[in-house]
Amino acid sequence: MPKTLTKKNVRREYTKTDVKELRAHSRAKTPVTKIAKLTKRTTGSLRQKARKLGIPLGHRR
Repeated sequence: MPKTLTKKNVRREYTKTDVKELRAHSRAKTPVTKIAKLTKRTTGSLRQKARKLGIPLGHRR
């Protein structure tokens, strides 16, 4: 049986522009799934970063 290839997640550091963009989306109350698609990051990653920065994220506040 051939082995299936799995995609390896690559960790990317958050740059200052990424943080600025995340803050802007937070103020605009953009849904997390939409932010994830725009930034090409997982929802969990975005939520963890927002929590670390102390900013609210998502539509349920």
